[in-house]
Amino acid sequence: MSLENFTFLDIIINLLDIILIWFVIYKLLMVIKGTKAVQLLKGIFVIVVVKVLSDLIGFRTLSWLMGEALSWGFIAIIIIFQPELRRALEQIGRGKLFSRSVAQEEDEREQMINAITTATAYMAKRRIGALISIERETGLNEYIETGIEIDSKITSEILINIFIPNTPLHDGAVILQKQKVAAAACYLPLSESPFISKELGTRHRAALGISEVTDCLTVVVSEETGSISLTKNGELHRDLTPEEFKDMLDQELSSSSKPMTQSRWNWRAKKNG
Repeated sequence: MSLENFTFLDIIINLLDIILIWFVIYKLLMVIKGTKAVQLLKGIFVIVVVKVLSDLIGFRTLSWLMGEALSWGFIAIIIIFQPELRRALEQIGRGKLFSRSVAQEEDEREQMINAITTATAYMAKRRIGALISIERETGLNEYIETGIEIDSKITSEILINIFIPNTPLHDGAVILQKQKVAAAACYLPLSESPFISKELGTRHRAALGISEVTDCLTVVVSEETGSISLTKNGELHRDLTPEEFKDMLDQELSSSSKPMTQSRWNWRAKKNG
């Protein structure tokens, strides 16, 4: 069909059609953001690139293998992405898929930071041990499954109550996911680095361990000293004041976050002598 056969109305309708498709794709990507589905999408992208390059170069066997992977990949996607697809359908049913705004997300972020800061300062003053991981890009679902599901709004009262000694949920980590307390009493992987100071206990090793395998932020309150620490990407920032701690959280969790450049103590630096 030649361009002369298209009317102005046809062009407008086609443009709206394309815009709507891209908008839906964008919203679906926002739904899976913060889960391991993002990493799987990157893997699929690599397979597509390898398939195209194999066709261009003439690697027939490799091209066939990538083609088979893509052919069966649609079934694998449905199985692997099942939690994300279910959540997307639930949000569509609730009318929430397209309702979130930047201002709303910013308000929720501020409320979460204030709740964590208030709870951390309270527990540090009273030397109540705590371990809180905040999910970012890499999903923490496999660690959430090791604990007790909470699915509650983040408040300082809830965080404090969870870590009160001798309560059922105080032992283990709390994981925050999408501005909610996802689970408590979760098990985190311990760092096996030999360069960690021996004065640090299990909570600090767990905080470093999870920061080595994900991009999450993890808050530690020492039961022995009441000191506040924060881990990210294998780095441990120790003995933070409540003000310093809040500034770091705000910097790392803001939409235009920048890497933490200052550290009170970095175990990697110790590794390098």
